[in-house]
Formats: sequence, C-alpha cells, structure tokens
Amino acid sequence: MHFSNLILLSSFVLSASAQALTSDPGVYGPAIELMHIYNDEFPTGIAVSSTGRMFSNYPSGLDANNTKYAVAELTSNSTETPYPSAEINSPPGGAINYTTIPASGANYQQYLIGVQSVVIDSADRLWILDTGRALTPNGTLVPASYGGPKLVGVNLTTNSVFQTIVFPTTVAYDVSYLNDVRFDLRPNITASGGGVAYITDSSSEGRNGLIIVDLGTGQSWRHLNNVPQVRPEFQFIPYVWGEVVYQIPGPALPVVYDTFGADGIALSSDGESLYWSVTGGRYLYSIPTARLLDDSTFSEIMAQASIVSHGQKGLSDGLETDTNGFIYGGNIEQGSIVLFSPANGTFNTFVRDPRIGWTDTMSVATDGYLYFTENQLWRTPNFYPGTDRRVRPFALFRAPLPNNGSKVILI
Repeated sequence: MHFSNLILLSSFVLSASAQALTSDPGVYGPAIELMHIYNDEFPTGIAVSSTGRMFSNYPSGLDANNTKYAVAELTSNSTETPYPSAEINSPPGGAINYTTIPASGANYQQYLIGVQSVVIDSADRLWILDTGRALTPNGTLVPASYGGPKLVGVNLTTNSVFQTIVFPTTVAYDVSYLNDVRFDLRPNITASGGGVAYITDSSSEGRNGLIIVDLGTGQSWRHLNNVPQVRPEFQFIPYVWGEVVYQIPGPALPVVYDTFGADGIALSSDGESLYWSVTGGRYLYSIPTARLLDDSTFSEIMAQASIVSHGQKGLSDGLETDTNGFIYGGNIEQGSIVLFSPANGTFNTFVRDPRIGWTDTMSVATDGYLYFTENQLWRTPNFYPGTDRRVRPFALFRAPLPNNGSKVILI
C-alpha cells in the first residue's frame, strides 16, 4: 500500500472516531423559559405573588450604579417601575451619608438604602430586606447606621408599607450584610402569634450568623454567630463558566479567596427545619427551627449542637423549597440547579442549561414554577481582575416544578 493511501486511511479512521466521541450535552431536565430581561440596574432578588405580579431588587451594596431604585415591579418583559413608590426608593441625599467619618449608610427608617432581597410570604405580602449599606463610586462598602438595616412589609393590595422592623445594632452590626429571608406565619410558633422571619448574615467582614425576628413584637436575636458552618470555607475558590473566581474585598486591597458567609436560606415544607448554605462553600446545612426560636440562657449551646450537615450540593447563592419537600439551590459551577430530598438525603440535578451561570435568587410561586435570576455576579468589579465584565441584559427564567410542586404555605 502506498504511503499516501496510508495517510488517507488514517485520516478516515480518525474522522470516524471523532464522529463517535461522546460530548457534554449541556442541558438536563425541563426547558427553562425566559420571563424578563434587565437592561438597566443590576438585580439579585425575585418574588412572585399569587396573582403573578413580579418584583426584583437592585442592591447598592453590590453595584454602586444601582441608584435609580432599590425595589421595582416588573411591568413588562423588559421594563420596571419603582415599588412601592418612587419616593421610598429615593432617600434624601442618597443612600450614603458622607458627613460621617468614615462615610456610612444613611440612617433613614422610612427610605430604602441597600436592598438585598425581596420575598413574598404565605399571606401574599411583599417583604423587603434592607442591609442599610451601599458602595461608594470607588467600590468601598460603607458600614450601616442604625435605621438603615430593616425589614419592610408591603401590602400588595394597597401597595403601601404596613410594617417596618428596624434591627438593633446588637443584631445587625454595622458590618453585617443581611442577605436573604424566609417566613413562617403559623401563629402557634410564637407567643405573639405574628409569625417569624429567618435571615442570613453573609458579611464579608466576618460576623456571620442567623437572625430570627418575631414579626408580632418586632424583637430580633442572633444564633450561630461565626460557627464554622456559617463561615466561608478556608481558601475556597469558585469556578464559573471555566473562569477561576477570586474576590477583591475593596479598593487597592489584595486579591483574596471567597469571603461570603451564610447566604442562601430555605424552610422545610413543614417549617420544622431551616436550611442554609454559604456562598464561600459547597455544603448544605440545617437546624431544627425550635432551636432558633429559643433565646433562653443555654439556647446557643443547644443550637450549635443541633446543626446537621447534608453534604456537598455544589456552589449556591439562593435556596428555595416546594411542596414536594425538595430544597433547591444553584450549582453555579455546573451551570445547573440541584434539588435535595430530605426524605432520602440525596442530591439530584433538577435543570441544566448553558444560560445558567450565577443563579442568584429563587422564588417558588403558586403557579408551579421555580423562578430564578441570572446576574453574572462573578463578573462584577468586586471580583478579580476588578473590571466590569458583565454583558447586559441580565435575565429572569423559570422552570416547571416536578410532581406538580408549588409554593409552601405556612400560615
């Protein structure tokens, strides 16, 4: 056989072998549906009411350009309107008080300063979680002032504020970062009968923990302060879309590992367990809510002894729950969303799609869908190399829940 024929035969064999090679399909589970595109401000949260109204928030603590509104209603597939009013979204003089040294978050109780999360409870009311913190134009995250960190309840029928709970400085520290919140409105779990809110403190400055709020009295307290399970894992490095992600903690500061603590939070479908995870890690944890509701002398000892580790789910930001009892979380490094089944203690992939990157916040709605935002957080200037590499628009997607799942109602 001639040498040229050998080359041709070899090329044919290689070509045939290449055609037979398997490859990653990049998709799994139900198809995701694009619901909204964000062309303007940078979003994190999403909340969907029983009538299909959708709300998002835009934290000035993550993007210094989020100055037009902190919360908005999504009024079409690409437009947003400040909510519940333009006034509450416009603190006089802005979100930062430059008369203090150093500059600090404005202390307005009646205005929104730096909103990190919006959630609709079982009574179909919107709650706004305000960190009280904002970034300066040079990227410095200013400390909060009393009056800024708060939980604001909005009646969706009247579109007006019905309750504002301001956190004391012993609960929300000046360097706290109130990240996400979940609600249990069952009247029998507190003496006040008003229900409870559970909040994560993800502060990059290192004072992480869980905050519990009695909605009936407005009283609040902390648990699990700085225990390892609410802190970022040592030297944790995320990988998103093939990119290694290091954090930049502030202007002219050296690059560091991921420093975000307790972030995602979800209640079990019966309200008896609270799940959480850190953004600087891959583990899922839970604790009986009875241990968090107790604020007696030895309650913290009992709480720490009751923490349960459920293993690695992947890197997540927000978490959610449905009536199946599943706990959902992003698996950011795999471009997917996973679900955890408490019934057998296992994780499974729920949905995977090339458009899934940094899944920030999730909302399970009564229409049987899981809604989630994709905001390219790892490409903000807060991460190495310190330039803004985001490509607008950001996106809101939804996916149908398995087994006719729906929103959990605890009331």
